[in-house]
Amino acid sequence: MTLDEVMTELEAKGSEQTKKTFLRHGAKEPFFGVKVGDLKVIQKRVKRDHALALALYDTGNSDAMYLAALISEPEKMTKAHLTRWVKAAYWQMVSCYAVAWTAAESRFGRELALEWMDSKKEQIAAAGWSTYAGLLSIRPDEELDHDEIVGLLERIEAGIRTAPNRVKYVMNNFVICVGTYVPDLTVKAKATARAIGVVDVDMGDTDCRVPDAGAYIDKVIALGKQGKKRKTVMC
Repeated sequence: MTLDEVMTELEAKGSEQTKKTFLRHGAKEPFFGVKVGDLKVIQKRVKRDHALALALYDTGNSDAMYLAALISEPEKMTKAHLTRWVKAAYWQMVSCYAVAWTAAESRFGRELALEWMDSKKEQIAAAGWSTYAGLLSIRPDEELDHDEIVGLLERIEAGIRTAPNRVKYVMNNFVICVGTYVPDLTVKAKATARAIGVVDVDMGDTDCRVPDAGAYIDKVIALGKQGKKRKTVMC
């Protein structure tokens, strides 16, 4: 499919109701309001297309930017591509999902995650924590730096209360991912969860709630899914 063909289809699949829902979650124009399920229909037809992914992302349209991640070829992404993507990510569906997923599956996931975490810009910092959380879900434990992860947990414990709103949310998710995907660090993750307690995040005009990290980890353990890695972080 060409860029024009995809954009035409995205516009046709958009709806005012979905736009309203996304706006309550923090979305910003421009976007058509396409459900993720409808984006995946297009993804199945396109499969992977690096050039099209780059072109879609550069439109600045949120629906197209999310689809770009789904059809991207992370192994072909350069640091320059990913840096451009994260700088253009203007709300969490793009920064914490589209960009973070692509970065996590690229050659530069860990490097950029650590760099982005230090950004003073909320969406970039949030993308950094989300990228590292994605790495935890797909990389074998032997490829992970456990000492570094412990240091990040300690950083969360010390700084989550004063972090920007969206960064607090993804820090909490990072604790969950450590506890569920890296069994050797579950005890440390649960200790961090107890230390940070209930994380206060402004979720806007939605019914969304911030999960209790400790309870979530316990639930995954009870289901027998602890330590089970994912084939891809994309969803």
